Amino acid sequence: MQIEFKVNGKVYNMKVRPTMRLVDLLRDELGLTGTKEGCGEGECGSCTVIMNGKAVNSCLVLAPQIRGQEIFTIEALEQDGQLDKLQESFIKNSAVQCGYCTPGMLMSAKALLMENPYPTEEEIKTAIAGNLCRCTGYNKIVQSVNEVAVGD
Repeated sequence: MQIEFKVNGKVYNMKVRPTMRLVDLLRDELGLTGTKEGCGEGECGSCTVIMNGKAVNSCLVLAPQIRGQEIFTIEALEQDGQLDKLQESFIKNSAVQCGYCTPGMLMSAKALLMENPYPTEEEIKTAIAGNLCRCTGYNKIVQSVNEVAVGD
């Protein structure tokens, strides 16, 4: 089926299979490999992208569902060689270890900050609750998001 959609500010009009998942469209068709697939069941959050301002698991979204939608992936955070404040904060606070969860974690945090620029620590924890990290213990991730939110 033919669909038109926007990814990272660029409009696409392409033919997709009705059963193609968004994560596969992003990685295999558009070459945006920053979005990772972990579980393929919506449990780990590695494939999180922002769709119309909300964090979604791209492994659970079928490509035809993005018709007319606007998607942002991890590749959209960096602009003109400048990292997003969230990315800088993750680096500064050593919130990245193996890095597999990082794109999804950043996109969940970015979606939160787009909706609520000054979240509480509890709201940050809730926003990233769908993202599993086996390395960091979450404290440095929460600290990194909180620093961006409060402007440190």
